[in-house]
Amino acid sequence: MDRLKDKVAIITGGSSGIGLATAKEFIANGAKVVIFGRNRKALDEAVNKLGSNGHAVQGDICKLTDLEKLFVETKSTFGAVDILFVNAAQAKLAPIVDTTESFFDEMINVNLKGAYFTLQKAIPFLNNNASVIITTSWLNSIGFAGSSLLSASKAALRSLVRVASAELIEKGIRVNAVSPGAIGTPLWGKIGLPEELLKSAGEAITSQIPLKRWGQPEEIAKTVLFLASDDSSYILGNELTVDGGLRQI
Repeated sequence: MDRLKDKVAIITGGSSGIGLATAKEFIANGAKVVIFGRNRKALDEAVNKLGSNGHAVQGDICKLTDLEKLFVETKSTFGAVDILFVNAAQAKLAPIVDTTESFFDEMINVNLKGAYFTLQKAIPFLNNNASVIITTSWLNSIGFAGSSLLSASKAALRSLVRVASAELIEKGIRVNAVSPGAIGTPLWGKIGLPEELLKSAGEAITSQIPLKRWGQPEEIAKTVLFLASDDSSYILGNELTVDGGLRQI
C-alpha cells in the first residue's frame, strides 16, 4: 500500500498505544515516521518495531526547546513535514473539589499547552497541503464525573482545530481531530483509579457501548490514516468520532 508514499510524518506520544499503532500504519502505507516521547527505552523499543523508516526523538511536549528540536531533527533526517499527529496526552481523573493547583497545571500543560505549542512549532516545517490531526476525546462533550480537566483540555483542542483550520487553509493545510471512545491502551490504567474501581468503571462503560467492546488502537490508526491521506481531501476543521456508537446511539 502506498497511500502515504514518500510522506514524512511526526507522531507525538508515539511509543505506545494509538501513537505506535498509527506509526506502524503510516509506515505500512509508505511514510517515513518520527515518533516523539519522554521515555528513551520505550522509544527505542518502538523504533525496533518500526524499522528503517522509523526514527525517534526524545523530549517533553511541555518544553518548547524540545519541540523545536523535534522539528529540526525531523527535517534533517527525513525532510519537511507532510503529516503531524498531535497525540500525546495525559488521562487522569479527580473530582473538582479535590483538584489541586499542581494537578490543574500538570493536566493543562500536557493536554493543552503541549498540544498547542506542538502545532505552533510545526507550522514553519509543514509543507503546503500538509495534514494535521489532533487527538480529542469522547469525554469532551459529556459530563463524566472526575474528568473536568481531561474533558476541558480536549474540548479546547476541538476549538483549536477549527481556529487552526481557518488560519492555515491558505497554505492548503488541513487540520482535523480524531475523537476516540473507550480504547484499550496503557493510558486507561494510568487514570488514577484503584484496580477494583478501574475494573468496575471499565465494565460500566462497556455496557453503554452498542458494539459491547472497547476499541483497539489499530482501529483509531485506520481513521488517522484516512485523515492523513488524500482520501480525506474535502474534510477540514472536523472531528471524526470513533467510539463504537458510545455517544451516537
